[in-house]
Amino acid sequence: MADDKKDAEAPKKKSPKMLIIIIAAVVLLGGGGAGAYFVFFKGDSAEAEKPEPEKGVVTALENAITINLADGHYLKLGFALQQTADVAEAVDLSEAADLAIDQYTGMTVAELSTEKGRLKAKEDLLAKIEKAYVEEDKQAVMDIYFTQFVTQ
Repeated sequence: MADDKKDAEAPKKKSPKMLIIIIAAVVLLGGGGAGAYFVFFKGDSAEAEKPEPEKGVVTALENAITINLADGHYLKLGFALQQTADVAEAVDLSEAADLAIDQYTGMTVAELSTEKGRLKAKEDLLAKIEKAYVEEDKQAVMDIYFTQFVTQ
């Protein structure tokens, strides 16, 4: 009975394996948190440092273009390009008109009748135009404005 009392009063020794596992978990979580910080927050600051280009001249398409949509419908589209201040001369709109024709050909009136559909198509067209109008590593076009947008 004395031995039972002695065993109950003696503190149990903790395993060093458990201490090592806890330290390793803390180090891994800390490293993961630091990695996430650099991936998510460091990338945002790099984008935020890039200044928005200054607005330059606006070059408008002289005549609206007619584009074939799906199911025998048409789109009459007129637009103007907002150039950046980095470009001194007005850009040629031939390539932009060609990109617009490629973008809208075959789309349905239903796609273009909603604001969400029009904005999505416009964003896609702007991305293509911005990529096409780069001169000497300088962005030449920064926005597109629709002057006519009529579906039939």
